[in-house]
Amino acid sequence: MSRKLLNEELGRVSAEEFKQQVKRPVALVLDNVRSQHNIGAAFRTADAFAIREVILCGICATPPNAEIHKSALGAENTVAWRYFETTLQAAQQLKNEGYELVAVEQAENSVMLNKFTPTEKPCALIFGNEVRGVAQEVVNECSRCVEIPQYGTKHSLNVSVSIGVALWEVCR
Repeated sequence: MSRKLLNEELGRVSAEEFKQQVKRPVALVLDNVRSQHNIGAAFRTADAFAIREVILCGICATPPNAEIHKSALGAENTVAWRYFETTLQAAQQLKNEGYELVAVEQAENSVMLNKFTPTEKPCALIFGNEVRGVAQEVVNECSRCVEIPQYGTKHSLNVSVSIGVALWEVCR
């Protein structure tokens, strides 16, 4: 039988230590994600995997925000983030900074996530709106699309779930 660990046994770093530690060379880009709970979950997941930053675009709400905080649990205060008016602007800026742009989207010629191998470049994973997905103009800027294998009838995951699945695979 296993005993659950207490919070003080988890070896968590402080907020200041987290800000100073080396981050994985991954940016999480949210393309017009409307749910503030999904945005908060993205921050919390970004914290869990110690990724470089979250990029919020378009209609995405930004911190400080009580609804984001409900699911981020403070990660919005420790994970670096930037805001761009459009995801296309963000994509172009990230390209200029040397990132490989990868849309997490069901698309022609997409690579299944379990077959995806990141390059040596920092990776910007782009996740789309809850209804429309990643905008086509943004997909056009990406060097690759990755798709999460799915076997049910919906072929759709909540964006926050997709973020967790994709970051796990890319960071492992």
